[in-house]
Amino acid sequence: MLVSGSFYSIREEEQAVVCTFGSPQAVTTPGLHFKIPFIQTVEKVSTTINGFSIGYNSTGAGEEAMMITSDYNFLHVDFYAEYRVTDPVKALYASEDPVEILKNIAQNCIRTTIGSYTVDSVLTTGKNEIQSNIKQMIIDKLEAYDIGIQLVNITIQDAEPPTEEVSMAFKEVETAKQGKETSVNNANKYRNEMIPAAEAEADRIIQEAEAEKQERINEANGQVARFNALYEEYINYPEVTKKRMFYEAMEAVLPGLKVIIQSSDGEMTTLLPLESFFDFAYGDTDTVFENGEG
Repeated sequence: MLVSGSFYSIREEEQAVVCTFGSPQAVTTPGLHFKIPFIQTVEKVSTTINGFSIGYNSTGAGEEAMMITSDYNFLHVDFYAEYRVTDPVKALYASEDPVEILKNIAQNCIRTTIGSYTVDSVLTTGKNEIQSNIKQMIIDKLEAYDIGIQLVNITIQDAEPPTEEVSMAFKEVETAKQGKETSVNNANKYRNEMIPAAEAEADRIIQEAEAEKQERINEANGQVARFNALYEEYINYPEVTKKRMFYEAMEAVLPGLKVIIQSSDGEMTTLLPLESFFDFAYGDTDTVFENGEG
């Protein structure tokens, strides 16, 4: 009987704490071990990964899962946390219930983190980021408590609005968002179709403007050339040139005018149209302009 109580075995997934006169010491090597009867006591601790739920499904009460988001919406959010013992002595003697401490830490970190995100992020795109932030926050606090257990992982199991009415409203919001995205995509498509057409129209207008500019430049150059030629002619024949310019101006300004020319001998000559008057433009005559009625 004494011999049988002197040996104990440790499995692969276990560690043991041997107390000698109340002083604990960890034994981590699997296999058969010896202890001194009545002097040493052995307590085994599982080192496998264990877990617990945090939220509505774990208690059925609902309060634990009720969270409030940064935009003041209520949600039911369920989590599942996984942990394992890393130091059997601390897990047994550093606190009365290390798992309960871990659970309280997790609840505090979860509420703090959920409260910094909008309802949309919690229910849709922000889950991975939320889980990562909560996990790191719990790990940091566990290190400060130093109770011999380690968080392995924590995941969101479920997240939903607390009532059917709220759930339907959220679905309507999601539908509206999808409609918005569709409208934005259609608008971008229309923009992408219209921009090339607008650019082509702008190029056409620019080309027409350039052509008109060049046409006006050429016209101006032609006018300059005609003026220079006329000026050369004026230098050589000033009187003749002045009369010619005068008659040309009259032809342009008064195209329906009847011209009567009186020669030096008193003979009257009527010229219609005005262009025929140019034959007399360089003679020594007096010219009278009348309206169409004579």
